[in-house]
Amino acid sequence: MTELDWSLDGYDYELPPSRIAQNPVVPRDSSRLLAVDSPSSQQHRIFRDLPDLLEPGDLLVLNNTRVMPARLYGHKPNGPAVEILLMEERQHNCWLALVKPGKRLKLGAKIEFEPHCDDSAAGPCCCLPQAVALDRRLTATVIARDDATGGRLLEFDIPTDASLAKFLDEYGHVPLPPYIENSQAAPEQYQTVYADRLGAVAAPTAGLHFTEELFSRLEQRGIEKTFVTLHVGVGTFRPVEVADVTAHKMHGEWVEVPAATVEKIRETQARGGRIIAVGTTAVRALEGAAAASSDFSLQPFCGPTNLFIYPGYKWRVVEGMITNFHLPRSTLMMMVSAMIGRPRLLDLYREAIEQQYRFYSFGDAMLILPAAKKD
Repeated sequence: MTELDWSLDGYDYELPPSRIAQNPVVPRDSSRLLAVDSPSSQQHRIFRDLPDLLEPGDLLVLNNTRVMPARLYGHKPNGPAVEILLMEERQHNCWLALVKPGKRLKLGAKIEFEPHCDDSAAGPCCCLPQAVALDRRLTATVIARDDATGGRLLEFDIPTDASLAKFLDEYGHVPLPPYIENSQAAPEQYQTVYADRLGAVAAPTAGLHFTEELFSRLEQRGIEKTFVTLHVGVGTFRPVEVADVTAHKMHGEWVEVPAATVEKIRETQARGGRIIAVGTTAVRALEGAAAASSDFSLQPFCGPTNLFIYPGYKWRVVEGMITNFHLPRSTLMMMVSAMIGRPRLLDLYREAIEQQYRFYSFGDAMLILPAAKKD
């Protein structure tokens, strides 16, 4: 390894804007797949080829989090419009949120939110506030600033026996990332087909390529699956703002690795099967759970993890991974570099760009097989 492996500048690359996927492919498993099968070779495949690239006895570990309708539109009383993105619940009905424009939301500011109309699933409602029944109105007060994220703590005005979740279907919007500017995707296309644990503010995008038909084919080949939960939050996509990446502090994200999953992983390892994590969030959940144990062995775990994986990391559980193509200078690129090396990853990204792969959340995927893993 070199100094560039720990330098933020070492994770930069030029991506033509045309390579940023604005819509998902249909069907999901028809996306392209760059299969990295050794330290020096790769194949250009289709995602539905996955059963032929894995081996009987392998175990896929998937993140079953579901994206919340976490984007809310509102305004200050008789004032300008604001937009917020819920990040995590700090206390009952008290949420950390990213807000824009933040300068308009000082301590004590009140926000009145707007329910979405039937024809406004992707933006604020055009209804007048007075047209909303009193028992349907949603408001919140800014009670603090969060220095770590630049966000605000919002206390929602909801009866103590209720929760914000009951209002989100009416008021919230599924939040697509900011680089998706012109999408016709339906909200369900930004959910995995197995998503059932509500709590994320962004999708675990490597899982978006799977279909029920593909799972059936994997099962027929003897490739099993199991689930963890990591509710994707600010930790996954918060930018690195220090030149020395080892000084970056990850924001914690909530993880659950159930006992049944740990047992499945142990059984797979005992018979010589390989552990393939689907997405960087599944990687972080598994390795975060192992890091939380006294001997770094995988144990059932439920709680926050702030594990940051970058080159030089010693792997405990994960042997291979499926992942999308990530933003420059991101912690996600650093994690993948920890598995195959930064120069190799940048070479693969250059090849993917030359071969017209689609990047980011709705883009194509990369499979890193254990034989390609850097020692």
